[in-house]
This record gives sequence, structure tokens and C-alpha cells, in this order.
Amino acid sequence: VQLVESGGGLVQPGGSLRLSCAASGLTFGSYAMGWFRQAPGKEREFVSAISRSGGSTYYADSVKGRFTISRDNAKNTVYLQMSSLKPEDTAVYYCAADFRALPNTARVYESVYDYWGQGTQVTVSS
Repeated sequence: VQLVESGGGLVQPGGSLRLSCAASGLTFGSYAMGWFRQAPGKEREFVSAISRSGGSTYYADSVKGRFTISRDNAKNTVYLQMSSLKPEDTAVYYCAADFRALPNTARVYESVYDYWGQGTQVTVSS
């Protein structure tokens, strides 16, 4: 199983980025997917998650209204569209796959996720 994130980079405050996570080696549509992030000196935290079909989405309060998660099961890819970025969004962003989430749900606790990507750096700075 491989999860490969891409799309990170340096962006000015107020800017936008779209992260992608391409999955291989698994039946993508059978997994709920999540995005987490880890800032320097801080613990990894939940950002967003999406159910297997994409019908249910979840967001941390800190990103609600600014970030949008989506998935394309035909392309085995999950996305995180990030807008109105703030310096406090600076972190390494990880995608993760959860096989045991109930249909039409996704979970926010990192311990339940089965597979993880290597992460992509997002830096928000002027």
C-alpha cells in the first residue's frame, strides 16, 4: 500500500493550495480517508476526513469554511483544497486511510487509520 501526497509548497497568507493524495495497492473505495497535519514542535492533529463514497465530510474547527476535502474513487485520489491560508496552517500534511470506518462515516482519531503517506510540507509565509 502506498499513499503519496503532493501539492505542498510555499504560499503567502490568504493564498490557496490543493493537496492530492494518490493511493495504490488497496481498494480505494473501501477506505475512508483523512488528512492530518503536524506543525514544528506540536503533535499531529486532525484536519479533515471523508467517507468511502464522499458523501460525508468532517473538518477541524480551525479549518472549517476554509478547507474542502473531496475524493475521486475512479482516480484513487483524495484532495484537500485549502483557501485563505494562515501562517498557523504551516505544517507537514499527511493523508491516511481507514478501512474500518462505518459506511458513510469517517473518523477523526489518528490511531484508527491503517495506512499513512510520507507527508507534504505546507508553509504559509510572506
